[in-house]
Amino acid sequence: MTDVDLDIATLHGSLGDRALSSMNFLNQIASEYPDAISFAAGRPYEGFYDPEHLHHYLRLFRAHLEHDLGYDEREVTRTLFQYGRTKGIINDLVARQLATDEQIIADPESIVVTVGCQEALFLVLRALRATADDVVLAPVPTYVGLTGAARLADLPVHPVRTTGAGLDLDDLVAGLYALRAAGRRPRAIYVTPDFANPTGVSMTVADRHRLLDIADREDVLLLEDNAYGLLADDRLPTLKSLDRHARVVYLGSFAKTGLPGARVGFAIADQKVTGGGIFADELSKIKSMLTVNTPPVAQAVIGGRLLAGGGSLVAANEREIAVYRANLRQVLDGLARRFSGDVSWNTPTGGFFVTLTVPFRADDGMLAHSARVHGVLWTPMHHFYGGTGGFHELRLSCSVLTHEAIEVGLDRLAKFFEEIS
Repeated sequence: MTDVDLDIATLHGSLGDRALSSMNFLNQIASEYPDAISFAAGRPYEGFYDPEHLHHYLRLFRAHLEHDLGYDEREVTRTLFQYGRTKGIINDLVARQLATDEQIIADPESIVVTVGCQEALFLVLRALRATADDVVLAPVPTYVGLTGAARLADLPVHPVRTTGAGLDLDDLVAGLYALRAAGRRPRAIYVTPDFANPTGVSMTVADRHRLLDIADREDVLLLEDNAYGLLADDRLPTLKSLDRHARVVYLGSFAKTGLPGARVGFAIADQKVTGGGIFADELSKIKSMLTVNTPPVAQAVIGGRLLAGGGSLVAANEREIAVYRANLRQVLDGLARRFSGDVSWNTPTGGFFVTLTVPFRADDGMLAHSARVHGVLWTPMHHFYGGTGGFHELRLSCSVLTHEAIEVGLDRLAKFFEEIS
């Protein structure tokens, strides 16, 4: 018998999409050059990790089950070892943290705890895609996870221009009108109001209110992705905290503020559904056929992390926030000392990312050259444009590096720029 050769043309069309290849490519480059200093990965700082914390968090969560919820030994064991309910087992703790840190008042039953925020994003897009006329709007450039998840859900993404303060709201409104005139049905607008990946920019409070007004007037949902909002000193109100008409589906992640290895995220989906119930109930139906449930042990670790901070992730991340603030300042100051003229960059006030505009084509081949010859990694921005733009832009992430590594990395970056220019 001969081996089976699968024809790529007979597989799902998303497998040929650039978005689905981006993360694998960037991980491959990093693995090929392990000694290179990486400004590429948007990972949280690792300097405070300690394996003993995992045991501490598990003990705290077990105590919560026993003393706060009144579980007996059998119930505690079943909760930690068995599958658990699809919506999650830490919903009460998530709701408490949201009220404490974000002034978001959410019924625990409106929360679906997911396998990372990426699953939450996919569940929402899959649920919203009812017919071939449906479409989601998103900024360009945008997070590749949104583009890839939408492709998997067969939901086209309509690009919206961005400015130095996030979404161009005039272009957004024009896009909504144009889509409806063409017979399409806009279902939702994806937005990261705080320190967006990849640009690092944030929306003003005035624009947040205007965006909510637009969503009300145009009868569309807002998908608010807030992975980085807690990691700053001067935080602005989330869209969900300002939402008075259940227009916002809030997508949360514990990857940056809790523990990335746990792979735990969540969605707040409190919109009412005709016939009874809420949107979270519908998302849980899809989840039950996708991942069944989010691993209880991973949830328990995150639950313990929440308990360790007294219910506040801001309090639990005080040291990390100080590192991110210092690293961002160091990168911005370091760029100013080393570059001028035809190299420019934005100046985010928080988060992980800085975007540079450069006079050369910053594509994948140039990244490989930078890693091989100069020992420094960065992210080509064209991955966030779906391959249609951004070829003279690159993203620097400053979150995981030490002060010494930042200085050495920027020196290497300067030598690379000097060679290419």
